[in-house]
Amino acid sequence: MTERGQLISLALAALAIVILFFAMTSPIPQDPDYHLFVDGRQLFAIPNCWNVVSTLPLLLAGAWGLSYINKHNHDVCAPELVLPYRTFFVGILLTALGSAYYHLMPSNESLVFDRLPMTVGFAGLFSIVTGEFVSARIGRRLLIPLLVIGITSVAFWAITESRSAGDLRPYALVAFLPMLLIPVILVGYRSTYGSAQYFWIMIGFYVVAKLCEHFDAEIFSLGEVVSGHTLKHLFASLAPATLLYALTQRHLSPRLRESAR
Repeated sequence: MTERGQLISLALAALAIVILFFAMTSPIPQDPDYHLFVDGRQLFAIPNCWNVVSTLPLLLAGAWGLSYINKHNHDVCAPELVLPYRTFFVGILLTALGSAYYHLMPSNESLVFDRLPMTVGFAGLFSIVTGEFVSARIGRRLLIPLLVIGITSVAFWAITESRSAGDLRPYALVAFLPMLLIPVILVGYRSTYGSAQYFWIMIGFYVVAKLCEHFDAEIFSLGEVVSGHTLKHLFASLAPATLLYALTQRHLSPRLRESAR
């Protein structure tokens, strides 16, 4: 299949999911209970201390990853994918900062600073996977549109929420659609860079993180030592750490770098 055909196939698959999602759901407002985390302990004068402090590994993964890709760039990925990789790790770094800020004073207003950088990370990751498994040029071309869509989805939610008509559907698609399409790409295409195992491991950590988030209170009830949401942050940080580790195992030859185009 040509690059044009591959791009059209991905676009049609995404469009079908979007249409089906909006056809089957009504506007989704933000649940006020979302801000009520079970572990609200204040330690060292830090409100919700463990939910705040547990973002530090995510900050480290983002900063270390950005530093690594800036130093090694074309040695570990195709030239077209340097920007998507930088975008991904910047998104992770800013998500750590935004999440820490949100957990200091949970509210719809502070949640914007948590969700906005997450869309940056999602855009970078989907561009990377598309670039490494489908075409580096396609991955690079997707980055800007994905960033615009992601940022717009958060702005749309924030504006509708401020008007007492909150609708999370666009943001939900931005957050979860890549997690549906990435496995399809991993199964349907072969990477220029070798095994897809690191991306599957990333998906595994993401799923575990979401489960910990969902069972926040249940996990905390097991001795009241650590909450599910705190564990969510820790497992979430292992996803970018896995991708960073994968980069450290690479060294692209000029031939392989050219074939990645």
